[in-house]
Order: sequence, then C-alpha cells, then structure tokens
Amino acid sequence: MAPLNYSDEDPISLGVFNYHYHRDNSPILIHSEDFDPDEVLPSYFFRGFKQMPPLEQKALQLANGRILDVGACSGSHALYLQDKGHEVTALEQSALCCKVMNDRGIKNVIHQDFFQLPQQQFDTILLLMNGTGIAGTLSRLDELFQKLASLLHPQGQILIDSSDLIFLYTDEDGSALIDLAAEKYYGELTFQTEYKNQKGHKFPWLYVDPDLLKEKASQNNLRVKQIFKGDHFDYMAQITF
Repeated sequence: MAPLNYSDEDPISLGVFNYHYHRDNSPILIHSEDFDPDEVLPSYFFRGFKQMPPLEQKALQLANGRILDVGACSGSHALYLQDKGHEVTALEQSALCCKVMNDRGIKNVIHQDFFQLPQQQFDTILLLMNGTGIAGTLSRLDELFQKLASLLHPQGQILIDSSDLIFLYTDEDGSALIDLAAEKYYGELTFQTEYKNQKGHKFPWLYVDPDLLKEKASQNNLRVKQIFKGDHFDYMAQITF
C-alpha cells in the first residue's frame, strides 16, 4: 500500500496510517494560539499497556462488561481489552484509523461520529486522552452527558479524563489569575494539527476542572467520583447514574 500524503483526513489520522503501514514516524505538530507549537510522534498512538500513563492503565483495569472505546484512534486501548477477553467496540470517525484498527485485528470497529451513534447500551464507556475534549465547548457538555447517558447500561460506568488548566493562570503565590468576565471558560481551547506541512481544520477542544465536571454531570442526573489524580493537574472520573 502506497504512503498517503494528502487527503480529506485529518493530520493525526494520516500520521497513524503512515506509521502503521510504513513505520513513518514523522511528527504531528499541535498548534494553539495559547501555547507554543508541540509535537507528538505517531508511534505514541501505538503504545502498549506498559508504555501507557498510569491514568490509562487504571481505566483499562476498571473497564468491564460490554465496552465502548470512544475516539479509539489506532485502537491501542481496544486491542488491549480485546486481548484480555473483553467484548469491546472501537468507535472512530476517521476512516483511515478504522482501516488501521481492522488491520490490527480489532474485531468490532465502527466508523461513526459519536454523537450520531445509534441507540444501544454499554457497561463501560471509555473516553481517554482528555475525553471531555470531544464536547468542544462548555456549552456542548450537556449534549455530551445526555448522549453518554443514552448509551449507558443502568448499572454501567463512564470513565473519562481531563485536566484542570487552572495551573496556566496560577501565580507563584498560588493565586489564580482568572478573568471572571471573560467570554469563554478558561478550559476552552482551539487546536490545529499539522503533518508533513499539511494543516487540518481548526477545532475546539474542552478541558474541564473536576468541580465543574461534577456540577454539570449532576445537572444531567449523573454522579461523579474522581478515581485518579495525576501529577500534572490531570484526573480521571467515574460517572454513573
């Protein structure tokens, strides 16, 4: 299969595809108006369990029953769970990533936008690598919770992670310099990815502090329990009915 350089696919998907089929580990650049450019190697999306951060390891250990992996990308989480004998569905809106996951041997891959996924029920829903991000903006967080609730078994769990970006606005004395009159929540960012000089479309991405996540979940009749706290203001929450 010939390497892909340009298509309608986003830069991350192109990087994942070319790494899987050609071991091309050219970096993917992450642009944001709020930060200096960052980069991630496509190989990062193919890490095994031992190479995953503790937060992801904890989530995979807690996953049980019928599992939905939202935004599965290359399928590393889904593949680990499948190898452990779990019934797992890998959901991804990138056709290239779905092709990669099928080639990696993941049995149940769905090419679909999460918000358009037909009605069904899962015991565990995973949203990892800043899962709150798919809401895009704070105003759409209710829609995310409502969709998750519609897919969750009554005794099921949602495992979702995020980071509190308050550290970006914290002074040396520990005080937070937040503009309360700002038009948008401080966790709302806009990103643009780039791969081999090909830039994707700009997209919104949401980081939610733990207290606000709990408040918004409660408004949607969901309960939040924080079950992991990382060293860099990252955390994972378990959401249930």
